[in-house]
Amino acid sequence: MTILDAIFQGIIQGITEFLPISSDGHLSIYQHFTGNYGDNALIFTLVLHLGTLIAVLFTYRKLIWELIQELFSMLYDLFHGRLFKFAPDNNRAMIFMIIIVTLPLFGFVFIKDFITSFSEDNDIIVEGLCFLFTATLLFLSSKCIKGRKNAKNMTIRDALIIGVFQGLAIMPGISRSGSTISVGLLMGYSKDFMVTFSFILSIPAILGACILDIPEIIASGMVYSWPVIIVGLISSALVGFIAIKLIRYLVVNDKFIIFSYYTFALGIIVFLIGIAERFIGFSIVL
Repeated sequence: MTILDAIFQGIIQGITEFLPISSDGHLSIYQHFTGNYGDNALIFTLVLHLGTLIAVLFTYRKLIWELIQELFSMLYDLFHGRLFKFAPDNNRAMIFMIIIVTLPLFGFVFIKDFITSFSEDNDIIVEGLCFLFTATLLFLSSKCIKGRKNAKNMTIRDALIIGVFQGLAIMPGISRSGSTISVGLLMGYSKDFMVTFSFILSIPAILGACILDIPEIIASGMVYSWPVIIVGLISSALVGFIAIKLIRYLVVNDKFIIFSYYTFALGIIVFLIGIAERFIGFSIVL
């Protein structure tokens, strides 16, 4: 892999991780048409995810610091037997809900290898269908009645539903941010809250994925040069920071539906190309 290729993939990851159009789906398509699919592609995808994690940590550094402080305050109250004696404020309620939303991800650990095999193979039909699923979610949420609920109004049931849809996003073509934001909007939560909540949720999700993939990375060895890794990491972080600002503006200003049109068109194209490749018996590589 060249440095230029690393920059391109970093840009794709940075844009698509936060815009609701599926970063894994776009990287899978890019790697498919450039012939870079396989175990090595999965490892580099992990590097790019770390770059976008840096973008989240920087953008929401103030809120994240407040949540960390509140977490220690919760632990103090827990050991002094008063954790549930008072109604939680927004930050404490958000921590409770982050924990609950993250729980369903443990169930997806058992099918992770099966799901990621779709990103590593040379078939893109599944990616096309997943893009269409994302398009449907985005379209429905853009047409729903605008809600006002936030973390203090979130129920355990709502949190678990959001967690399940976040887990589905390990499928290439199903957007994690698109799924969590869309489901939240459909359940009556405010746009501004769901955008922030979705990005904060990405922190444990990305960290968990990194931890699970460490044994595979060690077993595979270092297959990329350090300049390639660093360039990919920096480019995904910088572009990711810009994408976070953009998605906040588009969601709050009711422009969410444009992503539905995009993922629908992309899903149709990718699905038809996948069918064509099966018919001709080989993959199209640019």
